[in-house]
Amino acid sequence: MRLLLAALLFQFACLAGACHLRIAPEEWPPYFYNNQSGVGGVDYELLRAIVDQAGCTLQVEKELPPARRNALFQQGKLDVQTAASPTDERRGFARFSLPYRQETVGLFTVPEKLDKLRTVGSFNDIAARHASLLAPRLGYYGEEYERAVPMLNAAGRRSTFGTFEQGIKMLEAGRADVIMGDALALRHTARLHKVKIVALAYVPYRAPVHLMLNAASTTQAQLARINQAITLLEQNGALPAIRARHGIN
Repeated sequence: MRLLLAALLFQFACLAGACHLRIAPEEWPPYFYNNQSGVGGVDYELLRAIVDQAGCTLQVEKELPPARRNALFQQGKLDVQTAASPTDERRGFARFSLPYRQETVGLFTVPEKLDKLRTVGSFNDIAARHASLLAPRLGYYGEEYERAVPMLNAAGRRSTFGTFEQGIKMLEAGRADVIMGDALALRHTARLHKVKIVALAYVPYRAPVHLMLNAASTTQAQLARINQAITLLEQNGALPAIRARHGIN
């Protein structure tokens, strides 16, 4: 009965105004990808379910590099991004939905280097072992990493990559000892390129991720509709079913 009432109230609220959201996804399997069947991936499925439930329409623009996509978002030319972590800087130009899944940032190495790195428990440990780190060029990966960046840079122990494919190839080529990034995406990319990687026990960041709506091109009312949709889809099991199908929380 509570679900039925929530659904009726939600449908009534959706009549209040149009809601059209533009997104320019990054090729980021298994979260977003393009194939012969069109756009797919776990984040796309979750976003589509939320947007449809909210009574909004979704316009998928052409794929853009991360830096270009972020610039257009801040200019108000894109309306929504997925897998976002709220930060003080981002709150200056965006509003955030309720969480819709968990993100785990992991550290990985190649099997032959595991013995040297097995007991790593911090970024300081990486530097102390004279090891080097590959990290994504863009994104937020937790406060521990943010605090460690100046130290890693000063010690010459940090390099960056633009795509997970590039990062995995750099790791395979011996350009660094450890790679950091979204655990599911790194495992997927390594498996795709037949590169064996193993996870370190130290997990630097695990947190919920959110939809990030452009504060200039969307409204607080639209955010409320998105949040109501997330709440309803969590309660009726639709979002958990999508996540379970892809093996994530």
